[in-house]
Amino acid sequence: MRTSFVAMSYNKLSPKSHIYPSNSPPVAFIVQGELPRLLTETKTSHHFLHTYTIQMTEMSTESFDFIVVGGGTAGIALAARLSEVAHQKVLVLEAGADHSDDPRVRTPAFYSALFGTDADWGFRTIAQEQLGGRSISLNQGKALGGSSVINAHVFAPQAYTVIDEYARFGNVGWDWDTIAPYYTKAITVLDTPEEHRQLLGVDGCSPTDLGKGGPVQLSYPGDPWHPIRKIWAETFDRKGWRMAGNPWVNASVGGFSNLASIDPVKRERCHAAKAYYEPIRQRENLHVILNAHVTKIIFSDGEPQPKAIGVQYSHEGQTKIASAGKEIIISAGALQSPKLLELSGIGNAEILRRNGIEVVKDLPGVGENLQDHLVCDITFAAEDKIGDTLDALARQEPKAMEEAMGNFIQKHEGILTSSGILTYAYLPVMDFLQDPGRQNLVKMTTDSLSRSSSTPEEIRAGKYLEIATRTLLDPGRPSAAYLTAIGQNPVALDPATGEPIPPQPGKHLTIAVILAQPLSRGTVHIVSNDPAEKPEIDPRYLSHYLDVEVFARNVMFIESLAKSAPLSDVLKQPLQPSTPLARMTDLDAAKRYMQSRAISMWHPAGTCAMLPEDIRGVVDDHLRVHGISNLRVVDASVVPLLPPGNLQSTIYALAERAADLIKEAHRLP
Repeated sequence: MRTSFVAMSYNKLSPKSHIYPSNSPPVAFIVQGELPRLLTETKTSHHFLHTYTIQMTEMSTESFDFIVVGGGTAGIALAARLSEVAHQKVLVLEAGADHSDDPRVRTPAFYSALFGTDADWGFRTIAQEQLGGRSISLNQGKALGGSSVINAHVFAPQAYTVIDEYARFGNVGWDWDTIAPYYTKAITVLDTPEEHRQLLGVDGCSPTDLGKGGPVQLSYPGDPWHPIRKIWAETFDRKGWRMAGNPWVNASVGGFSNLASIDPVKRERCHAAKAYYEPIRQRENLHVILNAHVTKIIFSDGEPQPKAIGVQYSHEGQTKIASAGKEIIISAGALQSPKLLELSGIGNAEILRRNGIEVVKDLPGVGENLQDHLVCDITFAAEDKIGDTLDALARQEPKAMEEAMGNFIQKHEGILTSSGILTYAYLPVMDFLQDPGRQNLVKMTTDSLSRSSSTPEEIRAGKYLEIATRTLLDPGRPSAAYLTAIGQNPVALDPATGEPIPPQPGKHLTIAVILAQPLSRGTVHIVSNDPAEKPEIDPRYLSHYLDVEVFARNVMFIESLAKSAPLSDVLKQPLQPSTPLARMTDLDAAKRYMQSRAISMWHPAGTCAMLPEDIRGVVDDHLRVHGISNLRVVDASVVPLLPPGNLQSTIYALAERAADLIKEAHRLP
């Protein structure tokens, strides 16, 4: 089967083509439903509003050299790199559709309007005990381009200290010096004029330090003159926490303006399919089949160890098989790669037998070690001088909506050109930098580290605790990431009512904090042998006592930031948080607030971890599944330790690194 996908204007349709318009219903977030609906449904001859995906299919019986299961952020990038070798046939099987021409995908401010649509897998956790029994949404992209199609665009730099920890786990070739070039290989950042760099608070950076030839187009989102950028930079500068240099070269602690995967010219989302696939979609050796659900990996008989030779998948109501001469690479994401391994007989033997699945390889680490970033925020009433915010759009004010649409469509500018997240910061826990907080931390971690570890899970947990201890005791390493969003957050629940806070009058600024390196570990496992059934997801948020202590202190620090000049000058004084429970007087109040307010940043990782098998790893340092031939995993599930900020940049670097590893293994140019 060979399938190609071509984006065409409505007046160029072939009579033999099948048309798949983007017409799924929008969902509300920062910008609520009416504006995305209007932009989606507006009838005009403008190409932006009237494009479709065309599917043309021709039958073929040939096999492939490589099969990539999942055309998401990592999968489509990896496939593009592998297909650079013209004589290698690459097949991508993607469960979702191509949503590249959906206005809600292309418009940065509308990212959350895709939640709950057919571009979103719509996962939810089981009830989380430490979050008040709440079930948490885990929005993951079901589309060509994966979660890069529905994320909030933030392209956060990695901390070199985290990558070096990958190597300390025994992963040869995963130190910062080796991996850093892959971060910049994936991206292109236009030179920023000197006067803009000062406003952005990045004047200490050299433009030559950033990527220039990569497919992912990055920019500083929104208006470069927005006051919050300079205010944020000056606030951190006065406290001595401004990022000293370029965070992309040597990220440590401090505040900076964040990059985003938004095209600097068109001001539209630049996702993985747009960046990696669209320029080479006519490549003859690259085959992409959409709406194809892989249900099982096929292994050969009579081999000394199991050898992956093909996959079974459903497409257009039929069960089909594709074979791979060289390798099968699973890139289905942290919540579905372990599911596919288990359905194929790779995983904890007890779980497999319980679900009636024949054991191919007993690999207990599959689906374990789930880690995710929690985020907790406080929204403050702001003065008018804060500049443009998304608040009027959240209230669906007609004049503001009309102006925003016009500016974006006609001029490629205005409030719709960002998700609202313009600034970022990496910080340590301030309470732990000096006594008595430091002594308290040393006591908490020493008591845990001194306990004997006998099981593989305990040994692995001990290694993670050692990393956390080094991070928390080092003032130059971040334990949290902070960000600002120019507007209110009507999604996270009001701790006082358990319901979202209705859009409020006036302007607002939201300050949020991310628990950078959680110690809490969860699981994702199948609940039956039915491929159509979603896995059970249990992140066990805040189940580790140290996460509770670290996160609560960081949440309390939000108010300290809000009271710091000049940031305090653009917030109404005394501070007016959107909910009374955000006025935290002590650590216990902070814990209660975060347990009822925190939600996921949608960064699940680690469920097929790149760790030694004897401590419940799933892949080795070449991303090969332990004990299986011709099978790798390349996606967020292999990440052994979360970066301090958003995961997107790390996934692109991972895909670029994996492509080189695979080419080297098969001696491909």
